[in-house]
Amino acid sequence: MNHYDFTQRAAVVTGGAQGIGYAVAERLLRGNARVALWDRDAAALADAKASLAHFGDVETVLVDLTQRDAVQAATDHTVARLGAIDILVHSAGIAGANAPLADYAPDEWARVIDVDLNAAFHVNQSVVKTMIARGYGRIVNIASIAGKEGNPNASAYSVAKAGVIALTKSLGKETAALDIAVNAITPAAARTRIFEQMTQQHIDYMLSKIPRGRFVDVKEIASMVAWLVSAENSFTTGAVFDLSGGRATY
Repeated sequence: MNHYDFTQRAAVVTGGAQGIGYAVAERLLRGNARVALWDRDAAALADAKASLAHFGDVETVLVDLTQRDAVQAATDHTVARLGAIDILVHSAGIAGANAPLADYAPDEWARVIDVDLNAAFHVNQSVVKTMIARGYGRIVNIASIAGKEGNPNASAYSVAKAGVIALTKSLGKETAALDIAVNAITPAAARTRIFEQMTQQHIDYMLSKIPRGRFVDVKEIASMVAWLVSAENSFTTGAVFDLSGGRATY
């Protein structure tokens, strides 16, 4: 495992109570970062804090990322608690229902877009303002290979993740003159609790598309994120990094 030194860096990891976010938080803590976990699941946050505390300084913030005012309050609280936000890893998201577009429920469409795309806007906007003021920052948005290729029976999720990719590219260009790097990764599916939201048929479909023949491990995602949010990543911004096990075609 490569070691990246995050001493004196403060990080926010959304969806940090479990899955990809939890793995990223652990990796950052191993590098001596101070980490704030933002999540909407109070019980999971408490469990995550307890299991990560021996690695270092862990702050938890209960927040609904779809609520703009709540995100701003979480940002203000985190800056007050940690002194700054040097790193943002936006991992929070949902899969949504599996159904053909012709049958997709409008309410479900709106829910997925709100959680997976609108929340990304709220979080990136609120946090990047603090980075611009300080002239330093590293942001990684967790998108998905679905945002590049489009998964059948998952149109809302695919659209939302495509939006996250475009948001990342735009913000990366807007902050390129500063020491702020904004990038996205597009992993294939990882076996996390998000699978509970999917049909077995859809899970089987995703696995069948991965030439590696397996799902990505959350620790593999954390490894890529660790470099992207390190000071060593001083040039790349507005980019999308594939982590699809060979699935991506562009």
